[in-house]
Amino acid sequence: MPDSPDLSGASYREAGVDIEAGDALVEAIKPAARATDRPGTMGGLGGFGALFDLKAAGFTDPVLVSCTDGVGTKLMLAIETGQHDTVGVDLVAMCVNDLVVQGAQPLFFLDYLATGRLAVEDAARVIRGIAAACRESGCALVGGETAEMPGMYAPGHYDLAGFSVGAAERSALLPAKVSEGDTLIALPSSGVHSNGYSLVRAIAARSGLGWDAPAPFAPGETLATALLRPTRLYVRTVLALHHEGLLHGCAHITGGGLPGNLPRVLPEGLTAIVDAGSWPVPPVFAWLARTGNVAPEEMLKVFNCGIGMVLVTPEPDRVMAALSARGETGHRIGHVARGVEPFVLSGTPDFTN
Repeated sequence: MPDSPDLSGASYREAGVDIEAGDALVEAIKPAARATDRPGTMGGLGGFGALFDLKAAGFTDPVLVSCTDGVGTKLMLAIETGQHDTVGVDLVAMCVNDLVVQGAQPLFFLDYLATGRLAVEDAARVIRGIAAACRESGCALVGGETAEMPGMYAPGHYDLAGFSVGAAERSALLPAKVSEGDTLIALPSSGVHSNGYSLVRAIAARSGLGWDAPAPFAPGETLATALLRPTRLYVRTVLALHHEGLLHGCAHITGGGLPGNLPRVLPEGLTAIVDAGSWPVPPVFAWLARTGNVAPEEMLKVFNCGIGMVLVTPEPDRVMAALSARGETGHRIGHVARGVEPFVLSGTPDFTN
């Protein structure tokens, strides 16, 4: 028989797990989490579970809506460059933007950070980004989990996942009443957001540029900083329009792009007719298309191409006026019609700028 390993004096720390580091992280992030409190939250960090009082949040006949997501390989840019401050925003945005398209108000959020060895300051920077995005979305950061798992991750690497719960009054769920003749209004994205980064990283490698090189499409920024620009949060804008009764539906434009996400809010027998020349394509997408020699059809399928959210409305003039009053931009990109195909694109987006 092989000799038994010598476990005399063994400790969890020697095995690669530092409980004290985890405790230090909790203490470091408590002020950021506490700043996200909202009506309905009960207790704070440190319990075995998080409590939330729907009645205190003002609901009378609520339906719960839940979403979970991650940041994907965009994390590799943060890890390779040491820029950890914005990926937490991405994590929250990917969840709460999905909640709001169903008419739900985000209520609370939990995060999961897994790593081989916990770097307290890096993790705190991530979670402070999570807390900032929760505050902007009116969502409480009520807890989470930090898992230290030696041997599971390469040194310095980590993964993120998020889970959010929201609620809507039963009578206010979206989509509802999407009809022939409704107008499609696009809200611009802040950039690539958090989808397609396996292709982004391959194109960046093909370009020969380092992450610290000037971004060809964003004067004054490095390539990494420009590509790490966080996903835009649409919660307050969409909820404001929904509360005015102006929306029949919304589509969060994530993986699959416009063709993969717009049809998700349309009843059978209706189609989204989109004019490809109706919105400006940001320079980052032109750079990706040109540098990677990516076909327009592939660009539309992988990336948001400058559109982060599409509103389906019977009142386009009122929506455009409301957006203008909020200092925001909207683009009328098409309409809903009867048809067999769920998505029809007229023309080709301009990826040459």
